[in-house]
Amino acid sequence: MPKFSIIVPVYNVEKYIKKCLDSIFDQTFKDFEVIVVNDGTKDNSMDIVKKYDVKIVEQTNQGLSEARNNGVKKATGQYLIFIDSDDYIERELLERINGSLDNNPDLVRFQVKNIIDGKEIEHKEKEYTNLSGEEAFKKIIECYYVEPAWLYAIKRDYYNKNKFSFKKNAYHEDFGLMPLVIFKSNKVNIINYCGYCYVKRENSIITTKDYKKTLKKIDDTLAHYEYLIDGAKKTKKDTSIYNSFVSNSIILKITELNGKDYKKYLKEIKEKKVFDYLLNDTISRKIKNRLIKISPKFYYKLKRK
Repeated sequence: MPKFSIIVPVYNVEKYIKKCLDSIFDQTFKDFEVIVVNDGTKDNSMDIVKKYDVKIVEQTNQGLSEARNNGVKKATGQYLIFIDSDDYIERELLERINGSLDNNPDLVRFQVKNIIDGKEIEHKEKEYTNLSGEEAFKKIIECYYVEPAWLYAIKRDYYNKNKFSFKKNAYHEDFGLMPLVIFKSNKVNIINYCGYCYVKRENSIITTKDYKKTLKKIDDTLAHYEYLIDGAKKTKKDTSIYNSFVSNSIILKITELNGKDYKKYLKEIKEKKVFDYLLNDTISRKIKNRLIKISPKFYYKLKRK
């Protein structure tokens, strides 16, 4: 059994896939397998992929979520790592993660570098060992990124035992799963090595501006919300901070909408009692909650000033 299974979905990334795979095979730690999932790519990406020693999983175009899910099914490693094919990793990443496995954690979080027009911006955090899922969640929600799946090495047995999977045909699939993966875990380590290089490019799923897609993203986020809240209810843990984070994420998301759509979804989240999950334990939070219930758009506009 290899220590790591690295899952790389591929769809029309011939300009980026070589750098991604080179960064994996240049790792100082060599006990890993690479699973490339061909998500029905229409360019020459797979011609490049076939030059590397990887497992290839073929599927018709079904999107990132199903590509990751199918990659997990073929994985044999102790820990799962997800890498997007237009990103890359630093050469000591696996070695640093491996050095954090002595206590057999369910989850190891590492750090990211944003790559924007060739410039690197590091986001470093403090290191922690043996955090419970609740403790880890409290730390992580203060960070620059919370839910990207590519910031974590996840124990495969833990992942499969909980029957985790990314929601098919949905936007924000990381938000729809990773908060629960963090929260339900029994032991989490956080290392401060900036090992993942996230390349921000135009026309990616995140950067594309399309109002119809925005509406679809809202619907998907609401479906994620119900899954995340229901999943946490099944634990015996204190869900107050977790539920507040998930609810704040939903409220912020609807502020992207215009006119009637905004009013429609605001009414819907009120009916779902989303606002009831917001933390209300301090004076500042009580004030915030009053303002945000009146108008999320107004509240976040004030907050940005």
